[in-house]
Amino acid sequence: MNAKRTLVETALAHFAQEGYEGASLQKIAEDVGIKKPSIYAHFKGKDDLFLSTLKNALKEEKRRITRYIVSLRDQPLEKRLSELLEFLQEEYTRSSESKFVLRMAFFPPSSLYDEVMELIYPFLDSMERQVVHLMEQAKADGFVQIAAHPEDAAVAYMTLVDGILVEMVYGGLPGAQRRLKASWPIYWAGIQAADPHRGQ
Repeated sequence: MNAKRTLVETALAHFAQEGYEGASLQKIAEDVGIKKPSIYAHFKGKDDLFLSTLKNALKEEKRRITRYIVSLRDQPLEKRLSELLEFLQEEYTRSSESKFVLRMAFFPPSSLYDEVMELIYPFLDSMERQVVHLMEQAKADGFVQIAAHPEDAAVAYMTLVDGILVEMVYGGLPGAQRRLKASWPIYWAGIQAADPHRGQ
């Protein structure tokens, strides 16, 4: 493993645990087994290392989410969508990448707000597009009756994702599981109900 990759992977653990402000380049260097000035041979500074670490974490999370969605391709739409929410909860508890991405999505460092959100928004948009595709595919195949427009249903789904993941950050897994259990049946019934835009 090359030094730059090792730095990014080590920095991930520090940024995920301590945030941008709390993470120390000195401690990251010590964990890698190098002197702090050696970091500057690979990165311009803390900002550069942080953003590189976030890019890498987002890439890995996108890969995991896509792989999970594909693994459920033979399952009914309801199962695919509800289990994706459960998967995202589990990811936060076991994956440094997921924990880092989620915390930065909700609490980006103020000094890097624009740079962070330029990375976060495309990640969320990509996930929403995958959900739209699932909705359109299921609707076209006639396997499920979705009255809502696929894009509207996907936006509502992402809103549900936001609420559950915020609870993961603030209240932990039990609270998030409680929210999912309460909200999922209402969401699923809602997108199969009469189209709210009909007649407008």
